[in-house]
Amino acid sequence: MSAANQPAFDKPVAQSERALVAQWLDQFNVALHSGSKAAIAVLFAPDSHWRDLLAFTWSITPSQGAEDIAALMMEKQASAKARGFAIAEGRTPPRRVQRAGFDLIEAIFQFENEVGRGFGVLRLLAGEPTKAFQIMTSLQELKGFEEKTGKNRPTGAAYSRNFGGTNWKDQRIASQTYADREPAVLVVGGGQAGLTIAARLGQLGVDTLVIDKQERVGDCWRKRYHSLALHNSTDVNHLPYMPFPPSWPVYLPKDMIADWFETYAWAMEINYWTSTELASGSYDKAKGQWNAVVRKADGTERTLHPRHMIFANGLVGFPHTPDLPGLKDFKGDVLHTSGFSTGANWRGKKALVLGTGTSGHDVAQDLHSNGVDTTIVQRGSTTVVSINPSAKLVYGIFDGIPLDDADLLVSTNTLPVTRLSLQQVTARMVELDRKMIDGLIARGFKWDIGEDNAGHQMKIRTRYGGYYLNAGCAELIIDGAVGLMQFDQIERFVEGGALLKDGSVRSADLVVLATGFVTQEVLVGKLLGEEVATKVGPIWGIGPDGEMNNMWKRTAQEGLWFVGGSFTNCRMNSRYVALQIKAVEEGLLSKA
Repeated sequence: MSAANQPAFDKPVAQSERALVAQWLDQFNVALHSGSKAAIAVLFAPDSHWRDLLAFTWSITPSQGAEDIAALMMEKQASAKARGFAIAEGRTPPRRVQRAGFDLIEAIFQFENEVGRGFGVLRLLAGEPTKAFQIMTSLQELKGFEEKTGKNRPTGAAYSRNFGGTNWKDQRIASQTYADREPAVLVVGGGQAGLTIAARLGQLGVDTLVIDKQERVGDCWRKRYHSLALHNSTDVNHLPYMPFPPSWPVYLPKDMIADWFETYAWAMEINYWTSTELASGSYDKAKGQWNAVVRKADGTERTLHPRHMIFANGLVGFPHTPDLPGLKDFKGDVLHTSGFSTGANWRGKKALVLGTGTSGHDVAQDLHSNGVDTTIVQRGSTTVVSINPSAKLVYGIFDGIPLDDADLLVSTNTLPVTRLSLQQVTARMVELDRKMIDGLIARGFKWDIGEDNAGHQMKIRTRYGGYYLNAGCAELIIDGAVGLMQFDQIERFVEGGALLKDGSVRSADLVVLATGFVTQEVLVGKLLGEEVATKVGPIWGIGPDGEMNNMWKRTAQEGLWFVGGSFTNCRMNSRYVALQIKAVEEGLLSKA
């Protein structure tokens, strides 16, 4: 019999990606139910990775290695009672991909546990599909406390056609005043972090108040420098529930963002007090609430008693103004980048911009474009990559799949896999940007590839600075249109500018300090006391477990939370903060 006429059962049959994933999940269900650590461990590669987002551990918890993963799963399964692991219908189907240099079969799955329902991501080794290289498990909703969206949307009976009674507007005004109640949650800061967590909490029925010292919702963007626009694509920056209009540009300008924030707060029915800042706070452990003193712009104060307080003020504190030798003697204008709007007021004059991070470059470019003779002063080496194509490589996972699916995929990596992936992406960035990098170095610019050769994204995780996504200033420096100096060339500042160590004076009419901000810990100490700041410890930066310090999870201080980061970070992680707080409120989770 010819090969062509052989019966089908004699031919080797390759299983589909879907069949391989389904088979693994079936075995995983059995292993979890069996209570056997060995039965779980055998399903994972020796160097495998698990990231749990609340589903088993009620926190953000990484684990590495088959034995450790199995041990932690067994320990937590007793209370989690996770079950029903199956391929998620209606999501991106199982497919072959390459992640961090590994050939994998990637799938999104669904499951439930004792209190809620979740989704996760499974990545099997393509060459050994009985073994998982990565798994992520995330709690997405609490049973009985589902978000009030879609089919669960409110009826509106409380105000619709309420003849003789209050209407929606009346009730919104009354809700915002908090005349007869206390908020369960006080959110300090009304940018993307504050708005997203307030929106999430609102959909879970948790009474939340946002305060912000600015006069209007969105002023945190509206009042920044005139030329500011986002450096990453609109496609990855959507807020929960309300994506940006599909007609909006790829890179959003600050004023579009600001006005959208105002619309978002209205549409999501977020209680928001403008011109209000946190003056001080202390925690009453006996009552399980904060004594939070908030101050209006007119000086009036009110003490609120929320059970939870969330710092959503941008990961950093107030502007850092270093004590630079002689700067007090300088007779020109001195501004921090946080107070810079436009270079138009200094047209025809000279400026020094101290700092080569994103704000420093953007301000220098704005000044130059307004006819200001501008020199940027470098204080430390900086990672510079192009916005397009290089920086876009980081977000390649978002291409071609729904945003909710991409958010799950992005949430899967633990630090070791993240680092490996970023090293590979950064190496490609360097190839693409070689001409620009060489040009900067030739001009005397101190360029670096980032910690562990992992580029600007690792710098974001470790220090939230020290990088620039090039919007055109790099070419200005290379061409000499924007001058470049090293800070160590300066002896001190004098009346007319900067006295250099060679005895010459670099004259200036303006000094802009692109010197960053004090850490969040300093601000916490100022507002809540040093005891609380010490108890909590570092905020942001990579912790001992490879996760971000004190971000998006319970802290050592009961009732204190921290959120922040990019639009993507805020959209993804606000869900998990909201679920934790709702679980605390409903008695499903301890307060600390």
